Amino acid sequence: MSESKLAGRFFDAAIGLLQRVRDEESANIAAAGTAMADAVADGGRLFAFGAGHSSLAAQDVVYRAGGLALMNLLAVPGVVGVDVMPATLGSALERVDGLAGAVLDSSPAAAGDVLVIISLSGRNALPVEMAMNARALGLTVIGVTSVAYAHETRSRHTSGTFLKDHCDIVLDSKIAVGDAELTHDGIEAPFAPASTVVTSALMQATMAAAAERLAERGIEPPLLRSGNVDGGHEWNGRVMTEYRDRIFFRH
Repeated sequence: MSESKLAGRFFDAAIGLLQRVRDEESANIAAAGTAMADAVADGGRLFAFGAGHSSLAAQDVVYRAGGLALMNLLAVPGVVGVDVMPATLGSALERVDGLAGAVLDSSPAAAGDVLVIISLSGRNALPVEMAMNARALGLTVIGVTSVAYAHETRSRHTSGTFLKDHCDIVLDSKIAVGDAELTHDGIEAPFAPASTVVTSALMQATMAAAAERLAERGIEPPLLRSGNVDGGHEWNGRVMTEYRDRIFFRH
């Protein structure tokens, strides 16, 4: 069977985007890594939030081999998208005013912590209010979003602002509005989204930068090892015991 030209075009598009964020967002990635390292060194905690498919990149850095043990998922029931029926309810919840405040008020997040908010469009009420409320509580907010949406769409929040307007640090994924990299004759809708690939890469690059900054200060980064390698469980048990007061995905 011959190779797929469209599959190859998608890889080319994704690689191009990864090269752009590597080159154009390097300073912001370094700043985000430093902010995380500061929080870890000062006794703070790390949180990540994303709604819909943006939640995938948040989940990708929580409780995983090679990741920082202190990264916790700030969960909002129903907004992951595929965990409720109908799935469209998740999209509707992103537009509900006041939900972010309720989530933060009932979470362990506090002043001195870092919250990464992932939202491709950054235009819905939930991520905008999450950033506004988190900063008011004294958290450092890192936004991972496509700045293009702020130029080409209208905000759905009453303030008329976007996620990027309420962050200490912004990582721009460079994803075009619509999140579809390919078009083709005979196919009416654009297809092949790359936001998950790029956003996850931004998150992992930031984790690497944080580990680097900690090592530079002589602090052993609290990393998890794979449970499928010899000694992995023992290593993780030690890390989780040492940092148990800052890890919220286990009790």
